[in-house]
Amino acid sequence: MKLYRTAAGIFVEENSKWHRLASSDWTALVSRDDLPSYLSTLLQSATVSEAPDPKMILAPIESGEVWAAGVTYFRSRTARMEEAEAAGGGTFYDRVYEAPRPELFMKATPHRVVGPGAAVHIRSDSKWNVPEPELALVVTPAGKLIGYTIGNDMSSRDIEGENPLYLPQAKVYTRACALGPCILVTDQLLPPGTLISLRISRAGNVVFSGETPLSQMKRSPLSLIEYLYRENTFPFGAVLLTGTGIVPPDSFTLEINDEVQIAIEGIGTLVNPVD
Repeated sequence: MKLYRTAAGIFVEENSKWHRLASSDWTALVSRDDLPSYLSTLLQSATVSEAPDPKMILAPIESGEVWAAGVTYFRSRTARMEEAEAAGGGTFYDRVYEAPRPELFMKATPHRVVGPGAAVHIRSDSKWNVPEPELALVVTPAGKLIGYTIGNDMSSRDIEGENPLYLPQAKVYTRACALGPCILVTDQLLPPGTLISLRISRAGNVVFSGETPLSQMKRSPLSLIEYLYRENTFPFGAVLLTGTGIVPPDSFTLEINDEVQIAIEGIGTLVNPVD
């Protein structure tokens, strides 16, 4: 089933039927370790409703934090090494790709996140910007995986490549993260063959596209969650981006008015313009 946060309330879609929940407390709902079974029970007596207006759909986060894992795909490892080579940091990414401990970093707080249809942003002090399409894990305060959404980890590659210590500036800024359109509610792991795809359009023409299966991700979702929650607490839970295996060529950079579409099988499609 799919859970939507909207300006008109909380909706659940299951088997092409829509239900509006009586509760409006999104944070309490997604903090439940038993969310999959809880929603199944609610829907047994819920009234079927009309689908919400797509323009009303919000990012599936109200409180909490968005974190991200880096260098989880071989393609991202190679790209990050190329970025940082001139700054002397190229081998850092090769080493973290092979290491037991993953790279984890804070990506966004809710006010820096946009939902479907809202514009993601490229920094005015950067000349090389790309979207990073990622599977996002939705995790409760207790560290329980209760679902998945789609994430766009906007990145300024030239800033990060200048010096690896500039990673927060390359990754964390206003509207540098998009999430949505829903949470696929399940405590089961997605099939390894699940495809993530990216399409970037400019003036109506596709200027880049690519796809990768989850099987190309080196680290497992549960191991990433375990490391994130080590010696750390998340009173409102966390959304954890799991890295990207789709990287446009070095000659490509986003431009204002581009459109980014990220699709993940079983979840849906996240569409955002660029400004």
